[in-house]
Amino acid sequence: MALRYVIVQQPMHAAQLFLLYHGVNDNPDSMAQIGNWFAKAFPEAQVVVVGAPYPGSVPQGRQWFADIPAHDRSEQQGVNAVMPMFVESVRHWQQASGVRPEATALVGFSQGGTMVLEGVKAHADLAGRAIVFSGRYSTLPERVSSRNTIHLIHGDYDDQIPLEHAEAAMQRLTALGGDVTLDVVDDLPHAIDDRSMELALNHLRYTIPRRYFDEVLSGAKPGDDDVVMMM
Repeated sequence: MALRYVIVQQPMHAAQLFLLYHGVNDNPDSMAQIGNWFAKAFPEAQVVVVGAPYPGSVPQGRQWFADIPAHDRSEQQGVNAVMPMFVESVRHWQQASGVRPEATALVGFSQGGTMVLEGVKAHADLAGRAIVFSGRYSTLPERVSSRNTIHLIHGDYDDQIPLEHAEAAMQRLTALGGDVTLDVVDDLPHAIDDRSMELALNHLRYTIPRRYFDEVLSGAKPGDDDVVMMM
């Protein structure tokens, strides 16, 4: 069982790395359209879409784990089972591109967003940024790390993963001292639109991760390879 990759952009010397993870019954080819937004905005970034390992219920569709009813907590087991493969995909492209975790952004939609959230929950050193469109945790975290800046973007008309999941994540992460933002897109169903993308790109351009303020207050400074603003 192997993951399939679609390389959207591959500069000679990458300054940032964007890894994109699609939703259930989607595939990396269609998610590459979203990757084009990041490639255009960040021409020095390597942009790769990662295809899920399991077949979905529609032709050409893939999924990260079985579609399990929300009341069934075995969803976390499904996430945990595929997590080593997910983490390996991140480590592989960081090594191949020469980009450090601090300059890595994981981008997920829906089920792919769940994998991104669960990935940085389990491995705080995996990436500096997480951009999650219409996603949710399988289980809300008990602790957070200042190494991750998480951007939640969610439509208020989402009937597949209701907005309340993003609000609950925001509340929990904030209470634990996490570095998190939540943008609610009016009249948006379970989808990514131009407004969602502009919100994501603006956060990457202008939102400085809290960890840099913490380092300055402690007398330290970011390393030369760190990216304060992904521009």
